Amino acid sequence: MPGTGSPHQHGRSSSGTNVLEQFSELTEVLFRFLTEPKEVERFLAQLSDFATMNKISLGPLKNIVKSILLVPNGALKRNLSSEQVKADFIALGLSEEKASYFAEQWKVNSPTLTRLAVGQTLMINQLIDMEWKFGVTAGSSELEKVGSIFLQLKLVIKKGSQLENVYVELTLPQFYSFLHEMERVKTSLESFS
Repeated sequence: MPGTGSPHQHGRSSSGTNVLEQFSELTEVLFRFLTEPKEVERFLAQLSDFATMNKISLGPLKNIVKSILLVPNGALKRNLSSEQVKADFIALGLSEEKASYFAEQWKVNSPTLTRLAVGQTLMINQLIDMEWKFGVTAGSSELEKVGSIFLQLKLVIKKGSQLENVYVELTLPQFYSFLHEMERVKTSLESFS
């Protein structure tokens, strides 16, 4: 009905919110937090608003969110494709429709998240050495990945007094974005010396 309710009420039935719409709103909040991790207060406020709007208790919602966040964090560490993320969610009991939606959001956001993760590793720890290898994907369950170029990085970082190897795999666009960031850092450091 024109002029009544909020725009978020579109698609709701008398029995409550459309479950997929609810999940997509929550997924949007999660990815906004993952791509802007310093915005903790905004994230918590958005979770609180989401809980209020959907008549959900905030405590259990926070527990659900912590559980959901484990998947993208693990996917980043293991460099999982969107299809693998979808399979993980289905294995955890999420419906095919919700898992597909999250996987699509993963596909869109994973290049940014990978770049942030590499940048975070280098900001926190001293980079001691770096090795790299280029490769070409010969076979994959995702047709568009076949023939694509990727870069495998081995970063040797110093954590306190320990040396640790960190392995990262980047697509060519992710690599160029990473290279651009490193050149910016180098220029910034040279301006101070």
